[in-house]
Amino acid sequence: MATPHDHHHDDDHAHTHANVQAVLPGSPASVDAALEMAEAYCRERGEKLTPIRRKVLELLLTSGRATKAYSLLDEMRQIHPGSAPPTVYRALDFLLSAGLIHRIESINAFAVCHDLTQCQHGILVVCQQCGNVTELHEPKLRQALVAQIEAAGYRLSGDGIELKGVCAQCQAAQPSPAEAAAQS
Repeated sequence: MATPHDHHHDDDHAHTHANVQAVLPGSPASVDAALEMAEAYCRERGEKLTPIRRKVLELLLTSGRATKAYSLLDEMRQIHPGSAPPTVYRALDFLLSAGLIHRIESINAFAVCHDLTQCQHGILVVCQQCGNVTELHEPKLRQALVAQIEAAGYRLSGDGIELKGVCAQCQAAQPSPAEAAAQS
């Protein structure tokens, strides 16, 4: 998973990928601004956001939710017909190592970090229906959870903590139990 960063936030609060990106799908200027920020961040790290890496990040920014690698590959092939899986996976590996994206293990997909340059590896809450990802930045809660896990004798194999759920939009789209029973 991505390497931790040395940036600190003074307050505990939730960051939502969807909230950060709410204006992005309909606003090319916002996507461009995020890409410029990511490019500058990579330059500061002595790395390069190559055109392929930039395009994969742009596709993730535009989607606004967790996206599977093969969906990204399909989109890349529409732009660059010769795109092959290793090309997309190498770009994803770079973006992960730079801390610009998260790998969502529970649905085998990728999502843009809530803060492209100061990822604190919060607790990710993943909608199992639509792929929406909310990143909770609650350092004290995370520390307490990790302490409990370690007290139980486990060692975490990565820094990602994911919770599965169903987002408010997907819940609203589902019939209530009474409605579902009436339709049966």
